[in-house]
Amino acid sequence: MNIRRSVAALSLCAALGVAAAPAASAEDGPAGRSAGLYGTKDPKFDGVWRQSLALLAQDAVGVTPAKSAIDWLAGQQCADGGFPAYRADTTKACDPKKGEFTDATSAAVQALAALGGRADAVEKGIGWLKRHQNEDGGWGMNPGGPSDANSTSAAIGAFAATGQDPAKGGEDGKDSEDGEGGKGGHGGKSPYDALLGLQLGCAAKADERGAFAYTAAKGEPVANELATASAALAIQGKGFVFETVGKDKGAGPKPLRCEDGDSKGGAGKGRAGTPKEAAEAALAHLSRVMSDTGSHLKSAMPGAKDQPDFGGTADAVVALAAGEHSAAAGKPLQWLQSKDSGAVAWAKGDPGALAKLVLAAHAAGANPRDFGGADLVQQLNATGPKPEAAAPDSGADAEGDSDGKGEEKKSDGGGIGGVWWTVGVCAVAGVGIGFLLSGRKRQQL
Repeated sequence: MNIRRSVAALSLCAALGVAAAPAASAEDGPAGRSAGLYGTKDPKFDGVWRQSLALLAQDAVGVTPAKSAIDWLAGQQCADGGFPAYRADTTKACDPKKGEFTDATSAAVQALAALGGRADAVEKGIGWLKRHQNEDGGWGMNPGGPSDANSTSAAIGAFAATGQDPAKGGEDGKDSEDGEGGKGGHGGKSPYDALLGLQLGCAAKADERGAFAYTAAKGEPVANELATASAALAIQGKGFVFETVGKDKGAGPKPLRCEDGDSKGGAGKGRAGTPKEAAEAALAHLSRVMSDTGSHLKSAMPGAKDQPDFGGTADAVVALAAGEHSAAAGKPLQWLQSKDSGAVAWAKGDPGALAKLVLAAHAAGANPRDFGGADLVQQLNATGPKPEAAAPDSGADAEGDSDGKGEEKKSDGGGIGGVWWTVGVCAVAGVGIGFLLSGRKRQQL
């Protein structure tokens, strides 16, 4: 199932004349919702994140989002290019050390890049990511924080979305003018180096080999399924939305090859040597875990009950589809669609959760308009302002009528790096119940 269209590449040329996005309005929309914002729940922890996913999901299935929704997201950007989890008052300056997040910035960059018309905002966001890349090539949740798999994966998706090589921290692989964010970060390493350093090798337990740890900052790396789902996608150089090829490699993902003596560890011993090998090993781990649990991941959030993780499972489906393992992605996708799983009920009314399921269906070739009998696209549209237009082939306009009319989406021409690009998605970071970003933020409070 091919993506509806190739999203427009960004242009560095100021001649595009893209106007600065207006500040987010404090005026309330329907049902107490801030004008342009998706969802009615408190956006304190996930406003930018859920808005970005909702816009990406709509764009992926041919829905043209409302201008007010795009304005809201662009209006959340801080002066230095970063994005917070949510700005209640956009007239107040952001706290660059604590109030801006890699995950939110990366998700917003992917969404605004896909939609077009916001080249200045996207360029500033990419610049923020370049400036805050760690010496090991990765990113932490906050600027200067230890690199973690989820934030690094989200950032890779942002670079992929703008047609830039994720392996290069600076434009065209050269150091930036301020000496920061050069090729592979300050230490000369790439985001892939950071991720490879977080993957468990042959020295780990047999059932954890190929998995990724969330971070290596505290003691020995520990396998984390949400981090694995995010990294498995990002280490393929892709983000939340990508060009699907519609074929399967035949055999399932290749697990990490461990030979005699590998389990003893050692520098580079018993580990994936390339991003491609790392992706296959991670996908094999995810497939094995989901097979053991009945085609789904379990919640990895601290203190969570022994329960399914719908968002994490959706992320795993996306990663498997990106790796051309549609057969392996099929079982968890079917589970998500089944009424017994409860995934559709879990997502109801939640724009971020609905977007996760829409993106999983889109990546794996399923129909998000008939997902276990539910029209996820219609449900997603209902959580925010009325879209400008529905998909040309949906048989309904933005109001759900059947005249099929709608505006064509406008996009910027040209592109950073002179290439067409398609938007790629991590989980980032996966989600427990809701969003990983909000979950990780709450853990800090």
